[in-house]
Amino acid sequence: MAIYLSSFGGSVNIGVYSLATEDIIIVPGYVPFREAERLAQWLKVKLVHATIGGSVLVGALACANSNGILLPSYVRDEEIQALRSVFKGNITIMHTKKTAYGNMILANDYGAIVDPRLKPPEIKEVSETLDVEAVSSEIADLPLVGSLAMATNKGVLAHPMLRDSERKTLADVLRVQVDVGTINCGMPQVGTGLICNSHAAIAGSLTTGPEMFIIGNALDVVKENEEIESFQSHR
Repeated sequence: MAIYLSSFGGSVNIGVYSLATEDIIIVPGYVPFREAERLAQWLKVKLVHATIGGSVLVGALACANSNGILLPSYVRDEEIQALRSVFKGNITIMHTKKTAYGNMILANDYGAIVDPRLKPPEIKEVSETLDVEAVSSEIADLPLVGSLAMATNKGVLAHPMLRDSERKTLADVLRVQVDVGTINCGMPQVGTGLICNSHAAIAGSLTTGPEMFIIGNALDVVKENEEIESFQSHR
């Protein structure tokens, strides 16, 4: 278990471009294959080297847990095939005008928090695909819950302005401890700069030592005296 630092093509917003669960990581093709494999090794998962709908914004567009993956309507057949080659759970294409499901949903294997603007049929589809209870809530009075927090089966790291009532909802639905913090030297939208699962956390390369300490405690991914590793993709 460890925390690692990384950047993609000079961007520290690695959570916007990639998505991880307990089983897989989806990394866009512009990240060199060797470096994408390194991420998979750190997280102890299988690698899917692909885009979503031709876009590199994988983490913003898709949402997943161990049970299922939610994709926007314009996902391509070859991208679905790439996912099915390594992922055996539910894959649902959401046929709505909404596209950024990674930004709108915060999920682990125990529950899901969804953007309050999602309609009841959409929330039902989220629940059925991910095979968890899905509950509407905001984080810091803002609706894009997937970009404002990061959840694993061990913990949640959320926007520092998280309200007490929201913290209780997150803890009750996701059934893990909930802490607050920032990423990349003060960025409160922690979902944009963090990739993680129960094995490890990978943070944007501008993340400071104090931020890494909080991430480690919140997600329970660092053993005492464990070394922190780093690499950056310069392409």
